[in-house]
Amino acid sequence: MPLPLLLFDCDGTLVDSEPLLAEEMAVGLNSVGLPFKSTDYLGEFRGARFRRIVAELQQRYGNVDEDQLASMEHTMRTSLANRLTSELKAIPGAHESLEVLQNYPSAVVSNGPESKIHTALQATGLAAYFGKRLFSGYTANCWKPEPCLHLHAASIMGFAASDCIAIDDALVGVRAALQAGMTVIHLNRYPDAETTPEGAIMISNMYQLPPVVERLTHEKWQMPVPQHSIEK
Repeated sequence: MPLPLLLFDCDGTLVDSEPLLAEEMAVGLNSVGLPFKSTDYLGEFRGARFRRIVAELQQRYGNVDEDQLASMEHTMRTSLANRLTSELKAIPGAHESLEVLQNYPSAVVSNGPESKIHTALQATGLAAYFGKRLFSGYTANCWKPEPCLHLHAASIMGFAASDCIAIDDALVGVRAALQAGMTVIHLNRYPDAETTPEGAIMISNMYQLPPVVERLTHEKWQMPVPQHSIEK
């Protein structure tokens, strides 16, 4: 039996892009008359697809011309890509965890566009761990919190959902992977403000990931794995 497939979220799980994304969203959305603060993303909308956020804001504040929205989104994503290239950092412990777990099959599963995933991984030196194994909601035409993106990635990689471990920091991703029937590890970096859904395993930082994955591999898949430890 092969090792389980590890499906990593990108933003907030591997790379610390969410503060940059929230700032650029606030600039863009306010420019078209949709009130939005960066704290709104980090509080209410974290992990959600951008157009889902736009749709919710339009319900609250009124519709915006589609051409104006498209132009704003293009400008926002261009600015964000520039900032990711120069400012983005990996989540603490991401490099160390991926190094320890490099013998596991793995992929990235993200609601973001594939170009954004690629830029983020390149900027933080994480791209080599995944190669071309990047699964975007925009490419698959399905987004978290629906389970279809996780199921799509597992199918392309040749794994049943029951043989996958999904790692995600956002509740939309955790719930999507649970609904897909996967083992789920919730990187809950805000345990005082956020509750891990029932059925998911909580860790509070990426340094804790390897021993949890290895324990699951031994207990659920009955496979021996090398024992590792990393220090924060």
